[in-house]
Amino acid sequence: MIGKRTYSAKEGDFERRWFLVDAEGKTLGRISTEIARILRGKHKPIFTPHVDTGDFVIVINAEKVNLTGRKLEQKKYYRHSGYFGGLREFVAQDVLAKHPDRIIRHAVKGMIPGTTLGRHQLKKLKIYAGAEHPHEAQKPELLEL
Repeated sequence: MIGKRTYSAKEGDFERRWFLVDAEGKTLGRISTEIARILRGKHKPIFTPHVDTGDFVIVINAEKVNLTGRKLEQKKYYRHSGYFGGLREFVAQDVLAKHPDRIIRHAVKGMIPGTTLGRHQLKKLKIYAGAEHPHEAQKPELLEL
């Protein structure tokens, strides 16, 4: 076993790619797990848990994402203002109508570590309600899920 070492990726060892995900008609949980996997870099053979080896992800058509069952009427999201009695409760249907990006961001955030590294990885997620996005210059690859 002498001479064998475990490979540990460093910040300059890899190149980040851009992926485009079309959320139209896709189930929220199914696309969220794939997005979280790509943001963390688990799809790469050089994955290192303490280094951000992940890629950028662009999500379009966030307003057309599917929620199975009766989740549109029953699933609740909470926000707190920081003041006493400042807890606000929202149904998924209302959140999807006003801020469709928040539903996907919330789902992906729950699948990423709550550390400084996790917050850094979440910044590589770009979500847009419609089909247009300003990242054409990065030449994103279409990701089929």
